[in-house]
Amino acid sequence: MPPRGRIPTEVKELVWKAADKLRGGMDAAEYKHVVLGLLYLRYLSTEFEESRRQFGEGFVDDPNAYADGGLRWIPKAARWDTLSEKMGEPGCHAGEALDEALRAVMWSNRDLDSVFPDGLGLAGRVDDQRILELFALFGDERIIGRGVRTARDDVGELHEYFLHSLDEFARIEGKRGGEFHTPRSVARLLVEILEPYEGRVYDPCCGAGGLLVQARSFVETHRGQEYAEGIQVYGQEINQRTWQLAKMNLDLHGISSIGISRRWADTFAEDRWSGLKADFVMAAPPFNISDWARNELDPRWRYGIPPAKNANFAWLQHALSKLADRGSAGVVLANGSLSSRQLGEDRIRTSMVEDDLVACLIALPDRLFRNTSIPACVWFLARDKSSQDARGLADRRGEVLFMDARAMGEMVGRAERVLTDADLREIVGTYRAWRGTETSWDYLDVTGFCRSVSLDEIREHGHVLNPARYVGSADISAEQQGSPVKWRIDELTREFLELLDAADRTEAEIRRHLGA
Repeated sequence: MPPRGRIPTEVKELVWKAADKLRGGMDAAEYKHVVLGLLYLRYLSTEFEESRRQFGEGFVDDPNAYADGGLRWIPKAARWDTLSEKMGEPGCHAGEALDEALRAVMWSNRDLDSVFPDGLGLAGRVDDQRILELFALFGDERIIGRGVRTARDDVGELHEYFLHSLDEFARIEGKRGGEFHTPRSVARLLVEILEPYEGRVYDPCCGAGGLLVQARSFVETHRGQEYAEGIQVYGQEINQRTWQLAKMNLDLHGISSIGISRRWADTFAEDRWSGLKADFVMAAPPFNISDWARNELDPRWRYGIPPAKNANFAWLQHALSKLADRGSAGVVLANGSLSSRQLGEDRIRTSMVEDDLVACLIALPDRLFRNTSIPACVWFLARDKSSQDARGLADRRGEVLFMDARAMGEMVGRAERVLTDADLREIVGTYRAWRGTETSWDYLDVTGFCRSVSLDEIREHGHVLNPARYVGSADISAEQQGSPVKWRIDELTREFLELLDAADRTEAEIRRHLGA
């Protein structure tokens, strides 16, 4: 789903045409890496050509000259006009030409080290005719639109649209759609509550970089593009292919990709930012992962050793270990983290609450995440809940804000829910009022929605943190309690609805072909 709906319909259709070109040549879950790699190559080439025109015909085509001007130099083998000529030659091996082009870009730009060791991986896997047709699709001028320098945001949006749409295509094909992606409305919730106007922003499981891009967009929207340089982003990703997407995504949004660790790595096994102290940590890790690199002697486990069968409290403690003295964090987790008493998780939760590190807990509506039906929540952590002197915030030491947003959101399609702008204004505004940041209203408890609760009352409830327990909502349903049967019913329902969507698409395609 495009973030702001500015992508023309005919350009959106390109994603499905591109996927059709690759069908049969590789697994559907791999399509996005090829299509997004081509989009990135097209963008880099266009950006280079515009830079070259600005310098004039007398400018030396030398990488050092471009580096001195803070610009990216693209070798001749990777320029779109060169590739277009080559693709038209008899006997051209199209897959090899594209793979060679991306490797040349990688070797010529230090910040792209290791991003394209195999190019697009097309050579020998997809026949040349299909690759030529795919290349022609991306030669369409509408892809870049009105120019790189005035349309960088549009290209970034197109990247996000392709990313999510190609995952949807993979699901329709019956393949795993890919790695976990944070829904845009959830990303906005995290960013707008944390308000990362300046400082260091860190995501320990950054996926394709969506949260880091959202942080940058937040500053640009509220204070202007010139202030966006005031934040530095840092990210780490375990999956090589997704790490590659993150490097491209940040670059397309005008963010230095140096902030993404130089290599992909498991955050628990190999912390690539071991010395970092961040002002803001944002994370939406996979829920309830049981296969993780657990080291009982890890100094990050200050509040207790997380169980081998669930990494939820490993993510929370890792986030805390990265926070600066006045840092704050937002972590999306499964609802079980709020009340689990298994494997020592309750002791870790109790220790964190007693150390006054938990600022806010929000129960989210169902169906926000397309790849799981597990009920979710957001933990907001803070190193310092005092007024912080000059900032003049409300002193919230010894208190936790609970919000129950399960009734919020609206359905878009048969199986996906989003938090609307009005929902976000209500949730974010409530938190800001409670914390005493710039806001238009004073904080008040609202029965069934929000309540500020003392640590004494939380102790009375055995440090169970389900928001419904504190805000006065109706009895918690089987879904919020985490009934496995309910999860399975929801999952089967979601899969059935997706199959209906696929059937609708197939019928439309058949009708189109019959009409032709």
